[in-house]
Parts: sequence; structure tokens; C-alpha cells
Amino acid sequence: MASLQTLSKSFPGWVFFCCCCCLPLLLTSSLPLNGASTAHHACRLRKINFQQPYIRNRTYTLAKTVHASDKDTDNRLIGQQLFVNIRENNRCYLMKRVVELIVKDVLLTEVKNQYPYVEEVAQFLASLTSELSSCKFSGKREHIEKNLEQMKNKMEQLGENGKTKAIGELDLLFDYMESACTDAPKKGGNKKKN
Repeated sequence: MASLQTLSKSFPGWVFFCCCCCLPLLLTSSLPLNGASTAHHACRLRKINFQQPYIRNRTYTLAKTVHASDKDTDNRLIGQQLFVNIRENNRCYLMKRVVELIVKDVLLTEVKNQYPYVEEVAQFLASLTSELSSCKFSGKREHIEKNLEQMKNKMEQLGENGKTKAIGELDLLFDYMESACTDAPKKGGNKKKN
């Protein structure tokens, strides 16, 4: 008690007490648990990214044009099957990975010269994945990798038609990305296409 009275009488004593006892408590109490808060914010895009009529029209027009030449109605690359066993908080990370795959393995290949708007759409999608560069998964990664691998395998099995199908489903990719990565999910992410 005497040391507390001595400490209270001296200003430097209070500074020492605050720096050694209070400051560490304040600093550690505001940190997110396991990075959860920062991961959540890193896995969010602004809704405005998806509300640009120009790029939305380009994406949907490209998808519609290519979808007309896709004769395979039995298979789907972009759909609810991507989210099997994927927790809600990992869906944006998964969509980031899907978009990266589609841009690299489909849009930036020889098809960019075959269809209109491919480069513009590829640049837009690449900008979204760049904005999500800090987006990480939480928990176990195995389901994410398994679902991505299944999509890749299906695309490879379809050969050239796999790329056609991927481009024909860019509207679905756009909607699923919007739904998974914006704070106000869009209902259109669940729509089906024949």
C-alpha cells in the first residue's frame, strides 16, 4: 500500500505503471482472434465493382454469345457444386481461386482473339482478384482444393469445349463472385442456366 501511495505521488511513477501494465492490455485486447476480422474484410469487394453497366454488359454479352455455341448441356463448371462442404466465410476465397483459374487457363489463351470483349472481361476479373490478394481461407483447405480440382478436371475432360463452356458461364461466374464477395449478396448467384 505504501508503494502505491508513493507511486501515486509521482508523475513518472504513473507513466511507468501505464506503460508497463495498461498499454499491453489495451494493445492485445483489440487484436482479432486468429486473424478472423482481417480475413473477413480482406475477402470483401465493394458492390460498386459489380454495378458498372459497361463491364456487366460486356461480361453477359460475351457469355451469351459463346453459350450459344456450347452444345454440351449435361455439364456445368460454375454452379452450386463448387460450394459443397465450403463454409460461408470461405466462399469468396474459393471464387477468387476460380476466377484466377478461368482468367489464366481460359481467357488469356488463344480464345482472347476468337471472341469480342474477352480481354476487357479478363482485365476486370483480374482486377477483382488483385483486390482480393489478401483474402485467405480459414480452417481446412482440403475441400476448397478438392472442389477446384474437380472443376479443373471437368474442364480438361471437355477439351476445347471446356474453354467454351467456361466462357459461356462467365455470367454465372460474375454473379457467384458478387454473391460470395460483397457484403450485400445478390440473389442472382443461385440462378440456373440451361
